[in-house]
Amino acid sequence: MTLFILFIAGYLAAFVGIFPPGLINMTAAKISLEDGKSRAMGFVSGALVIIGIQAFISVYGARYIDSHHEVDLILREIGLVIFTLASIYFFFLAKKPQLVSQNALVKKTSRSAFLLGLFISAINLFPIPYYVIVSIALASYGLFEFNALEIYVLVLGILLGSLTVFYAYVVVFNRLRSKTNYLIRNMNVIMGSITSVVSLLTLYHVIRYYW
Repeated sequence: MTLFILFIAGYLAAFVGIFPPGLINMTAAKISLEDGKSRAMGFVSGALVIIGIQAFISVYGARYIDSHHEVDLILREIGLVIFTLASIYFFFLAKKPQLVSQNALVKKTSRSAFLLGLFISAINLFPIPYYVIVSIALASYGLFEFNALEIYVLVLGILLGSLTVFYAYVVVFNRLRSKTNYLIRNMNVIMGSITSVVSLLTLYHVIRYYW
């Protein structure tokens, strides 16, 4: 019963954490609109690989990170730099997205999308402190003891919860291809706005630490 609760907790934590528009799910939606569902799922596969690794790092390092706040600060500072650069890219450097025809989609593979998923997910460091908090909270309620089996079950729930949200973004946006011209034209602005908000929130937490 405890393992089932851990699985559900991991699933819900991932679902709630990823469901709001963010860098990864909006990138998946963007690829779905521009290049089709197949490449978008290739991107999602790459993202899930990194999310799984981040989840393991978070859970295994939860106790240490919780008692060493300077580690969390370093992660936030790195994230601040990365998301600031990402905002600059989306606002000023990225090419304007265009909706391609279905004939063009069949010529593309998901390999490059998979690698992009690895990269985008790797620069997104915020799941680490998030899942640290989740695992510590579960432990505080006596639901999690940091043994190998429980860690694997929790991470499995996180991965399936993440997949559910990503798949929903991919399918919904792909089905609305003909009704999303405005969204496509302004996708870079949307992405830049998301990374800018994340950067500002991160800057706020960093400033609070020093002041």
